[in-house]
Amino acid sequence: MLCDLDDTQMPVQQKIKVFSGCALAKDVCVAMTEEAVGHYCNMTILEHTGPKAQVHLERLLFPIFFSQVRDAIAFMRLPEETQDAVVIYVNDMGKSEQWDFPGDDTWIDIQKAYFVINSARTGGMGAPETIPFGTEASAKSFSGKHGGDVVRLTEIPDAYVLGPVELKKQGRLTTGLSK
Repeated sequence: MLCDLDDTQMPVQQKIKVFSGCALAKDVCVAMTEEAVGHYCNMTILEHTGPKAQVHLERLLFPIFFSQVRDAIAFMRLPEETQDAVVIYVNDMGKSEQWDFPGDDTWIDIQKAYFVINSARTGGMGAPETIPFGTEASAKSFSGKHGGDVVRLTEIPDAYVLGPVELKKQGRLTTGLSK
């Protein structure tokens, strides 16, 4: 199953690219299935709520999935990740009808997205999220309701995606170093 590649007003059916053979094209986003697992967490992607990301790498036939967009951006910025990303798709939460499961018709190229950072909403793993939107207006509307700052991809601080995070656990804030 393939998904929406284009952010124009064209009907979804016309935007879907069809391919055959055993190798996937690098310019098409892939629908998530029950077999899709998160690259870092190795957990089933569909068990996590909120926006997701898929990274298509030059030497892999299939994308790698991330249960949080934040993790895909971290992956892009880590020096030890030596494979070149061809394209990265994220869920456009402005198109999504629900937060928990954004749907396969909401994928957009990460380079076109506006992001809300520092909001009250967390991602699928409970960490602060970089929440993607296809339009600046959608991002500003979201930040008006949930707080946060609207930024483009290059404006997301490394510390926001690579630094330690505080997670809520049983009503108190804790870090990964707490006992």
